[in-house]
Amino acid sequence: MTNQLLIAVTFISFLALIIFVGIYSASHKQNTTADYLLASRGVHPWLTALSAMSTGQSGLLFLGQVGFAYKIGISAIWLVIGWAIGDYIAWWFFFKRLRQISEEKSSDTVSAFLAQNTSGDRWISIVSAIIIIAFLGSYAASQLVAGSKALNVVFGWDYYWGIVLGAIMVVIYCFSGGVRAEIWTDAVQGIIMIGSLLLLLIVAVVNSGGLGEIWTKLAAIDAQLVNLSPTNLPLGFLPFLFGWIVAGFGVVGQPHILTRAMAIDSAENVNHALNIKTTCGLVNSFSAIGIGLTARVVLPELMTGGDPELALPYLAQEFLPAVFVGLMLAGVFAATMSTADSQILCCSAAITQDIFPQFANSYKLAKLGTLTVAMIVLSIALAGDSNVWLCCMKRKKDKLHSIEGRINFPLCS
Repeated sequence: MTNQLLIAVTFISFLALIIFVGIYSASHKQNTTADYLLASRGVHPWLTALSAMSTGQSGLLFLGQVGFAYKIGISAIWLVIGWAIGDYIAWWFFFKRLRQISEEKSSDTVSAFLAQNTSGDRWISIVSAIIIIAFLGSYAASQLVAGSKALNVVFGWDYYWGIVLGAIMVVIYCFSGGVRAEIWTDAVQGIIMIGSLLLLLIVAVVNSGGLGEIWTKLAAIDAQLVNLSPTNLPLGFLPFLFGWIVAGFGVVGQPHILTRAMAIDSAENVNHALNIKTTCGLVNSFSAIGIGLTARVVLPELMTGGDPELALPYLAQEFLPAVFVGLMLAGVFAATMSTADSQILCCSAAITQDIFPQFANSYKLAKLGTLTVAMIVLSIALAGDSNVWLCCMKRKKDKLHSIEGRINFPLCS
């Protein structure tokens, strides 16, 4: 009970910090739609970098990437390398021009940028805005669910509570400060992500006997886990790597990240922000892979009797004091919220600026749009097939009885 209390206190402190930063950012705001949507194009490159990193990595980093490395081994590194190359190329060639032209043409949204100087520009704005709302809205809902998944593992909460908590947080600080609040809180969340991943990686490696010991044990479990070349590649290695590079290049199709480039204080600072973002992102990604590999040695039971995507919270409970488990939980939650808030605000801008341009200059309606989108995203998240979720969680409970003695997480009842 004492451990659970310490975890809860750490986690709640993190939530309070995020809300405080979001509300404090409102003291720098101007009551205009341009400021609400792009922070008057005055965001510092460090804030831009950290925000873009945390927004882009999301819950995939803490859950999916750790689980991927757990299952396939060191060859998961090519996902990170390929994705980073593609992402870097996209930023280098396009984002500086995006910042320049969007300001010249007074484009406050991605849809407005796409439609400029084009015949049928109204239809381009509408269609692209609908696409943004459809895909980013559902993606934001999935981020709320991902965050609640971590809360369920640690506290045993019904996952609906985690979804509602995430939505309330996003609404509080986005509603108060718009994209500025979103970027500032994303930056704090990014720092929490970096610190929590590095902490767990270092502690887990040391307690597992060091890198050499982990490598030896991985080879003993399965030689393929220490093989840099993935197996069963029908077209060979180069097409496999090229596929991940193309996936990273897909950042040009992510409006919630494009908005960061549009909001930075100068086009000349885009590449500076890119270098910071890439460095921090690689630290996070390589840390996640290391955690996944270490978990494969320490918690081999997850491969056959559990969920490898939950390796990180399990490993944290295995090696960290309760207060730092709370930090890890904060990191997972930060990763999901930093993506969800960006997508919600992007969808809001698509509605109030592109689909209904008669509302474009209304600051109050822009904020109302954010609230409306948040409620829709919350509804999508809550309307998911709870029966499937509960069934899966019950199955995990049955499978994890053998692990529960060592890893003292409450499982769903």
